[in-house]
Amino acid sequence: MLPVDGAPYPLVLRGPGYAPGRSVLGVVLGLSLFVLLTGLVSQVVIVLGWALTAGDVVYADYARQALAFERPVGMLGANLGIATLIPIACGILWLVHRVHPRWLASVRPGLRWRYLLVCLGIALVSLNGVLLLSQLAAPDRPAVGLQPGFWGFLVVILLTSPLQAAAEEIFFRGYLLQALGSLVSQPWFGVVVSSVVFALLHGTQNLPLFVDRLAFGLLAAVLVWRTGGLEAGIAAHVVNNVFAYVFAGATTGIAALKAVREIGWLDALFDVGGFAVFAVLAHLAFRALKLRHVVDLDAAGTVVR
Repeated sequence: MLPVDGAPYPLVLRGPGYAPGRSVLGVVLGLSLFVLLTGLVSQVVIVLGWALTAGDVVYADYARQALAFERPVGMLGANLGIATLIPIACGILWLVHRVHPRWLASVRPGLRWRYLLVCLGIALVSLNGVLLLSQLAAPDRPAVGLQPGFWGFLVVILLTSPLQAAAEEIFFRGYLLQALGSLVSQPWFGVVVSSVVFALLHGTQNLPLFVDRLAFGLLAAVLVWRTGGLEAGIAAHVVNNVFAYVFAGATTGIAALKAVREIGWLDALFDVGGFAVFAVLAHLAFRALKLRHVVDLDAAGTVVR
């Protein structure tokens, strides 16, 4: 099925033959599979890593270290587990909603690669610039240099963190935003609720950290709505995750970053400020490229057939 001509991204699923029950079923199924498969894949990767490389180590100790990101295999398992959100989102869109998965990427449909590359450049400059400023504002933070096993972590970060970040965007800012937005025929509903779910599923966290993650979700979701695609959100998420873990591995440790459950309001302010700067620049780039933010079936017809 095709969306209505002129529909914004959050209402893509509200086309001819739309039934609210499909969205309810899809959201419940998606979240259930997310909880089930991410943990299952992570455990399988850890077991294989233990069996192939560390059979002489007690498994309980190995698994505890891996899950805490003290071993690269733990990060590999977590990232591959989250990557299952891509087939989960695409499968639900295809089987439950009977809509082509390309409509998850943008209203074109499909990824707009030129815009994605532009947003990656913007994210590299804006987010890392703010990261540098935040470090200058707190020069007394401890730094221990390259952590043991850093190069193994670096390979995992470079190869799988972009996949993990893109998967979260495809599921939370993609499928959940469309399913929830279409459920009530109001784009803002999908923007807000998908962002709250995204922040809550990060587990135990203090109020500043929750606000930080909620603000990122809201900014990314608004960008998806106003630009008609996931490109800006994917770019920001990839750059943020890759450089955050690389920087941690070169200073305080990747396990220490994984264990963070609390941050201060100043750190949250820097993070949200960086995302806000990125959002403004990404939207300006979208306008400069003269892209559409709503469905145009005449332009998309040859793509989806």
